[in-house]
Amino acid sequence: MTDEHELVKIRKEKLKKIREQGIDPYALHFKRTHSSKSVHECAKKVSVGEVLEDLEVAVIGRIITVREHGKSCFANIRDDSGDIQIYVKSNAVGEKAYDLFKLIDIGDFIGVKGKIFKTRTGENTILVSKLSVFSKSLQTLPEKWSGLKDIELKYRRRYVDLIANKDIKPLFKLRSHIIGSMRKFLEGKKFLEVETPMMQQIPGGAMAKPFVTHHNTLDMDLYLRIAPELYLKRLIVGGFEKIYEINRNFRNEGISTRHNPEFTMLELYQAFADYEDLMRLTEEMFYTLAEECLCKTSLEYQGHNIELKKEWKRLSFVEAIKKYAKIDLESVSDKELKNSAKHLVPETRKMNSFREIADALFKRVVIPNLIEPTFIIDYPERMCPLAKKKRDNKNLTERFQPYICGIELGNAYSELNDPMEQKERFLDQIKDRKIGDEEAHLMDEDFITALEYGMPPTGGLGIGIDRLVMLFTNSPSVRDVILFPQLKPQK
Repeated sequence: MTDEHELVKIRKEKLKKIREQGIDPYALHFKRTHSSKSVHECAKKVSVGEVLEDLEVAVIGRIITVREHGKSCFANIRDDSGDIQIYVKSNAVGEKAYDLFKLIDIGDFIGVKGKIFKTRTGENTILVSKLSVFSKSLQTLPEKWSGLKDIELKYRRRYVDLIANKDIKPLFKLRSHIIGSMRKFLEGKKFLEVETPMMQQIPGGAMAKPFVTHHNTLDMDLYLRIAPELYLKRLIVGGFEKIYEINRNFRNEGISTRHNPEFTMLELYQAFADYEDLMRLTEEMFYTLAEECLCKTSLEYQGHNIELKKEWKRLSFVEAIKKYAKIDLESVSDKELKNSAKHLVPETRKMNSFREIADALFKRVVIPNLIEPTFIIDYPERMCPLAKKKRDNKNLTERFQPYICGIELGNAYSELNDPMEQKERFLDQIKDRKIGDEEAHLMDEDFITALEYGMPPTGGLGIGIDRLVMLFTNSPSVRDVILFPQLKPQK
């Protein structure tokens, strides 16, 4: 068996021979008249064994397979629309062109011109009369039938994954369709798309560790945003009533099947709305996206059949902890909570703040049970520095998070718009930082000033697009739906 290094050497020799014939193996211009898909459409007029004489097509694509038969070859070329078979015969293209084709390898880009015919087996095929080479591939592709199986290599060399595995490109096209449908849905609701800074002087809007960068001219540290929330709320203060941003966020945290350090989110804000309005909006958006992108309102995820066009279950955060962890957050002290939690979630032994411990407990004990579409609602006030207190219980906040199949898909509040209370909440966060909660919010004085100008009652919602695409594509890992997920460098 020839090793990979030797195969590359052989391909380089072929490249040299092509150049020696005075042919540019990386030529630029080719006037394509048809895609592979449109050739198949044209071939519907052709019967088995017949040639479509009144049409010449010009197609360009990557060679995927080659099958030699003496002085002729069948091959398949692939473009963005699919595959088409070609038939190269020496007496049809000429000896020189046929010799050139013999220097072609799987992976090369070629352009062909010719007429369409249907083989005796009914295969739509182009009878090549002219061919050109447009990119000589020096690396070998994975074996045809097995595709690219190495998971690490799939993520690290996504370009090879896209070439080798036919089901990968449709997945990412579906991702694009989902985001486009999301925009269409929101624009139908009269939301305006906006953009806010990715580099911020004070990271805020979420509980997360930021990435730090440095601006040389200003000689100051900046932070890659962990969320656009505080800037979007400033726009609500400024007079916009319905806004959204589809944005990139950056959080300096762990990597897993659910987390990538940079990720895509939808974040929207609606004036004169509360979290009840946004729960209804979330339900409608999810089943509308399913209808638009999957042509149904249900989906399959890892063995679970999920119906989206129905009212979602609701369960309060406190009741969820009581149900699955047997701990009553409303009656235990912080010390008692820590003592009870450490037996269920050992890593809480190193945590000191109520927020950290309750959050870790919830993630480990509750989330795996949230299979059916569920809103976890009414979080303790100590966990939600940006959310409005619940109208009938000041110890809780009007916050919800949507869950399906054990996946957290977003976060939403009736937004806190009292500047004095917001400042007090930030000060409480500073206390949590002092006892070791590195994800607690920093004080943002300018945001307090913005609230002092008056922010109307507002509902805010964030949806994690990567996780949503995971759900809609039945993908077990978030890395499957991010074209280039973050990985450790190879040694």
